Amino acid sequence: MTKPRSEIDHNGGVTTASLPRSVGAPAVQRPNVVAVGTIVWLGSEVMFFAGLFAIYFTLKATSPGLWEEQTAKLNITFAAINTTILVLSSFTAQAGVFAAERLQPYRTGSLFNVRKWGMVEWFFLTYAMGATFVVGQIYEYALLVSEHVSLSSDSYGSAFYITTGFHGLHVTGGLIAFLLVIGRAYAVTKFGHKEATTAVVVSYYWHFVDVVWIGLFLIIYILK
Repeated sequence: MTKPRSEIDHNGGVTTASLPRSVGAPAVQRPNVVAVGTIVWLGSEVMFFAGLFAIYFTLKATSPGLWEEQTAKLNITFAAINTTILVLSSFTAQAGVFAAERLQPYRTGSLFNVRKWGMVEWFFLTYAMGATFVVGQIYEYALLVSEHVSLSSDSYGSAFYITTGFHGLHVTGGLIAFLLVIGRAYAVTKFGHKEATTAVVVSYYWHFVDVVWIGLFLIIYILK
């Protein structure tokens, strides 16, 4: 703010008149605290899954015969289909984020007009695809148990179930988060930037679990 200056009036007195305020500095665009916190937390999750990846590499190096015997029991085609469903769910989640950023929580047209879908519709579809992945993983567990591959069968079984099981728990956590975001969209009277930010950070998490699974799929099913 500029300092006031003195002026002499017509009677010889001194008056104080303030000059116009100087233009302030532009507002600083600080990153969203919630988004930054989520990214930092996901960084710690990367270290956690890196440890699980290390288990597999160690097992392959120390027990190549066991690795070859047990990997032969995996249904690669089924796992590839299940993986494709999960990867595609990242695209539907991102479509929901785009709708949230437009502050469009619900569809504005027919249910069959996908272009008019809002965040809720895209997130419901993402939830269905993620739930399908989890059900598919449980079905695969049942098949492997019938092939005598269990958590306590050998070191390969322990590594497989611990690694995929922890990932499955992360996917389940993401499904719960989607339901919370959808419920919040219905609960608020006006969908605003705060709700949109929640949708964005949930999508960060979902993309993370998808990328982790791609790495797990390549190591568990493709690496020979």
